[in-house]
Amino acid sequence: MLGRAYSIFDSAIGRCAVVWSEAGIVGVQLPEAREIDTRRRLFQLYPEARETKPAPNSEAAIEGMVALLHGDAADFSDVTLDMRGVHGFDQRVYQITQRVLRGETVTYADIAARLGSPSALRSVAQALGRNPFVIIVPCHRVLEAGGYADRMSPHAGLISKRRLLSIEGAVSSTSKTLLDVLLPVAPPRLPH
Repeated sequence: MLGRAYSIFDSAIGRCAVVWSEAGIVGVQLPEAREIDTRRRLFQLYPEARETKPAPNSEAAIEGMVALLHGDAADFSDVTLDMRGVHGFDQRVYQITQRVLRGETVTYADIAARLGSPSALRSVAQALGRNPFVIIVPCHRVLEAGGYADRMSPHAGLISKRRLLSIEGAVSSTSKTLLDVLLPVAPPRLPH
């Protein structure tokens, strides 16, 4: 196979896509509002990719993503990623992030510390914001300090970290919304 190819597949959260090359998975796209929007996003990111039947590596990635998005365990250890063109720092961040297990969460600071660069917090957040391998590289398991489930990379479509963590059964009191943060500090109501 020359160039890049992609396949659209059904999951519990909608129609997703995986893009690959002869070297491995190039990217994942979670659902947009409509399938046409997902396809449009794919074309913007990978204009040279052509739709075709998944190669074995891509089929393994699809099976894992379908299982994980259904709430089941998934193993991506045999899925090869095409890291050509991915900055070395980002590659190291992704390798560490891949070790965060289902049901667990860590912070950007935790990843920076594991890299041996505790001051690289912002760089870690930026690397995960560029993550083209969402789900396979589980950036949704990496949260801001305080456990806030913030935004994901553009490849996540309309899906939030909070929703993915909920599917995995990992949502806890550490994953807070703005309301969770403001309620404890709101002044008490005075009786009339």
